[in-house]
Amino acid sequence: MYISQNEELKNHTTFQIGGPADEYYEPETFEELIEIIHECNTQEKKHMFLGGGSNLVFSDKGYRGAIICTRKLNKIKLIESNLVIAEAGATMKELVDFCTENGLSGFEEFAGLPGTVGGALYMNARCFDKSISENLFETHWLEKSEEDGEYKNREMLFEEDEKNWEYKKSPFQGTERIIKSGTFKVNPVENDDFRDAIRSKCAGFIKGREERGHFKYPSAGSVFKNNHEFGKPSGKIIDEAGLRGYRIGGAQVAEFHGNFIVNTDNASADDVRRLVVYVQDTVKHQFGFDLEPEIIFIEE
Repeated sequence: MYISQNEELKNHTTFQIGGPADEYYEPETFEELIEIIHECNTQEKKHMFLGGGSNLVFSDKGYRGAIICTRKLNKIKLIESNLVIAEAGATMKELVDFCTENGLSGFEEFAGLPGTVGGALYMNARCFDKSISENLFETHWLEKSEEDGEYKNREMLFEEDEKNWEYKKSPFQGTERIIKSGTFKVNPVENDDFRDAIRSKCAGFIKGREERGHFKYPSAGSVFKNNHEFGKPSGKIIDEAGLRGYRIGGAQVAEFHGNFIVNTDNASADDVRRLVVYVQDTVKHQFGFDLEPEIIFIEE
């Protein structure tokens, strides 16, 4: 298990923003994970979990507590011909690559998506009009027992829990559940032509992201959720408000997409926060819409 003090969190987020964490852990087993949690609880130490850091903005002052990173909990395996189980720390790239290499269709739209399986489940990640819950068969998590305080394994079939999965919402948000893994439905293909088609489709989605500039600067992807009541995507509304390219400090509304904020020049967390608020206020003033952020700001 990797353990560090004063670990720079900017090195663990796609925004490349964030100061040092007092303590940083990368457990290699779920037993080690539970031990760290028990230690934090016993010492009443503030702690939080980190996956790929693709949707987070940490304070420039860092985090006064323990960061528990799940990246080494990353096993992926085929458990039936049409079911794949992936641990929370596996990256979405690793999951997409696994499916591609094994001739399994269903995750092509997520090619090029940063972050981990755990983060994608937590946020019910959505790419090219497809939510990850559409592939979901079963979820697995740890939950603290009210009876003895021990962490117990829990699981639930998606069909029994479907009502709790909505647009960019999951039953894990606002809870203390610790995501272990997800089991996903896939479609096995029968010959090399179909396998090549999967690879080609994945490459197409990655190329589309590249052409739109998604990887040009550090960012957290889409900043605001779409609200279908607005009649158009949040990025389009932000464009119409004349905000594309608007900058505060090192943070800028991307010139290639209104719903991206990018770190162009050593942006601070405060730069990003102030820019988010400015965009919200401007859109509210011009159109009467309240933009809801999907990125999460983590205080010191």
